[in-house]
Amino acid sequence: MINLRQVALVVALLVFLIHQICASGGDQSQFFQNCLKSCVIGNCSKSGLTFRLAGTQNPINKLLLWTCYDECGYDCMWRTTGAFLKRNWTTPQFYGKWPFVRLAGLQEPASVLFSMANFGTHYHMLKRFRREVRPDSPMYTLWQVFSYICLNAWIWSTVFHARDFPITELFDYTFAYSMVLASLYCMVMRMIHRQSKYLKGLFSLACIVFFVNHFSYLSVGRFDYAYNMKANIVTGMTGAAGWIFWCLLQRRKRRYVWKCFLFVVLATSSLLLEINDFPPILWTFDAHSIWHLVTAPLTVLFYSFIIDDCRSLRQELYGDGPEDMRKLL
Repeated sequence: MINLRQVALVVALLVFLIHQICASGGDQSQFFQNCLKSCVIGNCSKSGLTFRLAGTQNPINKLLLWTCYDECGYDCMWRTTGAFLKRNWTTPQFYGKWPFVRLAGLQEPASVLFSMANFGTHYHMLKRFRREVRPDSPMYTLWQVFSYICLNAWIWSTVFHARDFPITELFDYTFAYSMVLASLYCMVMRMIHRQSKYLKGLFSLACIVFFVNHFSYLSVGRFDYAYNMKANIVTGMTGAAGWIFWCLLQRRKRRYVWKCFLFVVLATSSLLLEINDFPPILWTFDAHSIWHLVTAPLTVLFYSFIIDDCRSLRQELYGDGPEDMRKLL
């Protein structure tokens, strides 16, 4: 059974984390503000987009749309961090983020790399799914759609961690939620896959409408981090509880469900990395990037489950022998 007190504790910790992230002492410090103002006045055009002296900026940074104002912010971020550490203060955050060393113009290189690893894992396992599962298997199309949703989400995760703009942040957060919602949707569809098309269509429409509303709400005005976090927690906890419940019910009939059960347990446990945040190791590897690293191999486990499940459902529907096939013709 799910321990509600533990769930409440996790939610409280996540909310606490949000408040901690929002209170970015680095960019609010007078040292940073004075440094930024001095740098912009001395180096940037009136718009803050370009440098007064041509050829001042690294071509790669220019290609990735680092403006003069951004470059000043990056330089002052490290000056401020150095000043904080020299006084034995805690490592500051800037606009909700830890200070990261850029690599080839990438804002958070480790998260970019590990997001690409997740994309590659989903792509590889989708190809394996297509090789090993016949197209006429139940839920074949559904799991392909799930894969496309995940591939899209990891593309935007890569883009967002490469360069943080309001539009890339919106797409990263909303499409990350699309994976969480898709997992819940697939769980329910797996439970009702033998029910009427009307019921399945109605639930599908409800999920689509909800996501469109979710996306639209976050697109208008200031991004609502608290609402987005609550939506992820509620949807994720419901989906995880549903999968665990289904696995426990099916454990005798379908021996392979241990893969799904283990995936849900490990994926949920990996969220502890998000709760126990810490300054980046070597100014590169923070808790969030390591979380992305952990989720990549777990994907293999989940796809192994859906491959086994689709095979099992097809065997139940058509049987193994040619005589069973003839009965359905």
